[in-house]
Amino acid sequence: MWFLWKFILRRLAKAQGFLDPMVVFSNLQHFSKPSEVWVPVELLRSGAVLQARGLINSQAIQNNLDWVWPFWVERQFNPNDKAFIPRAFSLTHINLTHRNWTAVGMPDCGELPIVDPCGLVTPFFDGWSVDAWIINEKNRFIPSRLDHVEQDLDIEHTFAVLSITQSDNFFLKSRTEVLKEEDLVCTISFNAWASQKSWLMICVRPYNPEGVSFIKSIGRLKGPEGWVVNNKEEVYLDKKPFRYMFSNYRGGDLCNRVFTIKPENMPEVKAGESISCAVGMATSAALYPLIPGQQEQVSVRIPLPPKKSGIASSWTDHMQKACLLKVPDQQFQFLFKVAIKTMILHSPGDIYPGPFTYKRFWFRDAAYILQAMLAAGLLKNVEKIMDHFTSRQTPMGYFMSQDGEWDSNGQAIWAMKKFFDITNKNIKKEWVESINRGAQWIERKRHSSGNDPLHTGLLPAGFSAEHFGPSDFYYWYDFWSVAGLRDASLVAKAEDSKLAEEFKSQADDLLNAIEDSITSLHSRLHHPGIPASPSRRMDAGAIGCLVASYPLQIYPDKDERILQTAKFLMDKYFLQGAFYYEISHSGINIYLTLHIAQVLLRAGDQKFFDIVKSVASLATPTGQWPEAIHPRTKGGCMGDGQHVWASAEWVMMIRNMFVREEQAERMLVLCSGIPQEWIKPEEVLFLGPTQTLYGEITVTIKVKEDIEVSWQARWHHTAPWIEIRLPGYEPCKVGGHVTSVRIKMAEAVI
Repeated sequence: MWFLWKFILRRLAKAQGFLDPMVVFSNLQHFSKPSEVWVPVELLRSGAVLQARGLINSQAIQNNLDWVWPFWVERQFNPNDKAFIPRAFSLTHINLTHRNWTAVGMPDCGELPIVDPCGLVTPFFDGWSVDAWIINEKNRFIPSRLDHVEQDLDIEHTFAVLSITQSDNFFLKSRTEVLKEEDLVCTISFNAWASQKSWLMICVRPYNPEGVSFIKSIGRLKGPEGWVVNNKEEVYLDKKPFRYMFSNYRGGDLCNRVFTIKPENMPEVKAGESISCAVGMATSAALYPLIPGQQEQVSVRIPLPPKKSGIASSWTDHMQKACLLKVPDQQFQFLFKVAIKTMILHSPGDIYPGPFTYKRFWFRDAAYILQAMLAAGLLKNVEKIMDHFTSRQTPMGYFMSQDGEWDSNGQAIWAMKKFFDITNKNIKKEWVESINRGAQWIERKRHSSGNDPLHTGLLPAGFSAEHFGPSDFYYWYDFWSVAGLRDASLVAKAEDSKLAEEFKSQADDLLNAIEDSITSLHSRLHHPGIPASPSRRMDAGAIGCLVASYPLQIYPDKDERILQTAKFLMDKYFLQGAFYYEISHSGINIYLTLHIAQVLLRAGDQKFFDIVKSVASLATPTGQWPEAIHPRTKGGCMGDGQHVWASAEWVMMIRNMFVREEQAERMLVLCSGIPQEWIKPEEVLFLGPTQTLYGEITVTIKVKEDIEVSWQARWHHTAPWIEIRLPGYEPCKVGGHVTSVRIKMAEAVI
């Protein structure tokens, strides 16, 4: 059958003068190692959606630049802006310079409206948006076209985005949040002011931060003020506007029509009337007169679908047991609390790495995010998320979020084992069975070739959505599999010692295979680090090998190969104090940057804190990071505009600065990441409670004439060893039930 399809495709392509697609496909595969899955269907599907949107954008935007467009379009299409990208032969036009947005919502609510950096609100997933402008006959005060818009995040008992735009003559502020009324409602409260007679225009727009999102019809509601969009979604206004305006693609954008027909002379559109647009570019505005010097307030309410939203719970319910932070740096405190709330927001029963582009599940992202949620005490949603792991496992034992990636089994097993270690719960029977099948899948999956010392015993070549490059024998897969087999052995030990020994033996054998492969590379590489795969040179993909130190601790804290890999990455790929990932991302990646910082922290290298400060400086005003950051615009250039994995890594970074595990020694290390600049007279630093493998602990540092480090703990069993390693002070190791020590400055510092 495949032969027949290849024949048909070739004939069709050649008949139309195209290249033979099979030849192109064959040449592409030469860049990869032979693998079962060249590219996962899920990735092709998501990429196709993105590029399809880009194709629509190419037809809609560049020949209609007199329209008001979202923030990213206004800059990326402006030849005078640093974000400008020439379009030339590009078939698709996608957002590559300002992929930034912030989701609003409530805990356990599946609906996540997003707000772009200029206050554009997209209430429904991948839908149309609501915007606001101030316009008069001489001026157009449109946030997406202005040089600066202030944004902030209100996180006191809520999660609301504030957007403020102002000049000498105009002021426009919006507050966007999700509230629970009878059902869940996205609310946008506008506050406008002008020094001269103007109009506040609240608009429904046929686009979102990715580009065009079709509006085929829009009309006034029957009865209350507002609109019905595409005959299904309703938008309510709390005040009657002076006039409504409607337009479609043929009529042009509303911003160009306001004063061709003066609003006061416009015929009123009667309730029930609507406008349609075959192109899908219908738009409407409600006009409110602004009396000079007086503020006008208008609220917009958009009901969210109850079936999709779920049953929302309160922020107080989720935050009451969450980890707290007190340090002298207010930005660090803000980012820590925002990151915790971001994780809550994106775990409504499943876990999402983002609210828009990545609003779906991957084991890889889940493992890291759930680790941070456990450490922060966000246990409410974690168990039910992990309960879904078993339903994502194939009959053969493969934990599949997308096919062709061989890291997921190790990640799923590692995450489940960590949950039971941290919560000290009895492991569920169905989880045990799932873990056993997952470990046996790893055993069967390992590559065997007696004549190939570089690859024998490793996982087979696979596609890497972690963006290491084409399909290859990535060590990333192998390190995760070692961790999964080790944890599976510990889980099996209680009920089946023979199976436990089998898994342990497999883990040891796989680690030996990794060591043999790495050793075989040294004569070719002439570098002591570890490349991404046996066939690669040292390049940016080597970042994946750091997983052997953080978070898996397969290698000791000062393993020379890991430290040399980190040094190589810092020397060659650091830009603006953070890791620039040149493969696929082509931007500064926050979570990978923090992986390097974690490796340095674990090794006692205080350069880690300079990296942490750089990461903080790259956060948006709402305390978020996109997946990859454009080096010039500082906007997102890849992935989701609000990346939850990055937030999770911020939580783990701050937590590990105060308290982290060294599993091989069954020890907690306290204060090893506290910088000297935080040690100020009469200062009190605090983190807790945080959940560890050995129990719950809260750490307090009091600065007086000397330094007092104290902790309150609830251990699962016996207390672990505790070592205080405050930089610049003498290390101190204690055990048993000691809960406080005073430490003195190291002699070298004195």
